[in-house]
Amino acid sequence: MNLREDLAALRPQLIQIAQSADTGDGAHDLSHLERVWKAACSMQAHHPEADAMVVMAASYLHDLVNLPKNHPERARASTLAAGLAVRELRAIGYPAAKLEGVHHAIEAHSYSANIPPRSIEARIVQDADRLDALGPVGLARMFHVGGQLGHALAHPADPLGTQRELDDGAYALDHIEVKLARIAASMQTEGGRLLARSRMDWIRRFRDDFVADWSA
Repeated sequence: MNLREDLAALRPQLIQIAQSADTGDGAHDLSHLERVWKAACSMQAHHPEADAMVVMAASYLHDLVNLPKNHPERARASTLAAGLAVRELRAIGYPAAKLEGVHHAIEAHSYSANIPPRSIEARIVQDADRLDALGPVGLARMFHVGGQLGHALAHPADPLGTQRELDDGAYALDHIEVKLARIAASMQTEGGRLLARSRMDWIRRFRDDFVADWSA
């Protein structure tokens, strides 16, 4: 088979593995994995040297272990997911020579883990996953997670934090500058940087409209 046929045969197997570990978290469901893979595909066009089978496997399996943001083991989630992904991939006969690349791409994708990506595949997967935190879907995910954690939408009197320290542990809107802006600045690929810049512009326009209504 050629690469296109290999990827087409692999994809349903990866989806089955991912769905078997689905915890019902709407911010990390199959649609999230599909968006990560779609973004990764667009970045691979600029990096033909990247191994598409490694990128695909890591894109679909990077959230096999997904711990809540306030979980004490949160920083280890990506390493745990990487180990589980390798075991699942071995079971379906995935090429052994590519397993190390998948493991690293998964463990390095996480913001919390703070593991520098060493390969182009890891950089692509990290960018693709982080891009899903930006733009309209990313903003919806931000408020979804904030609601799960019991955070208020915004500070009642100073939503932009002009007279206080930003605190995204209390106010969901603060997460835009505390975390999302830093994510946008952390892109590892040129394609990721371009997309992140566009999506952050949209988010800040939304924030300004939100604040105008919030403070009316």
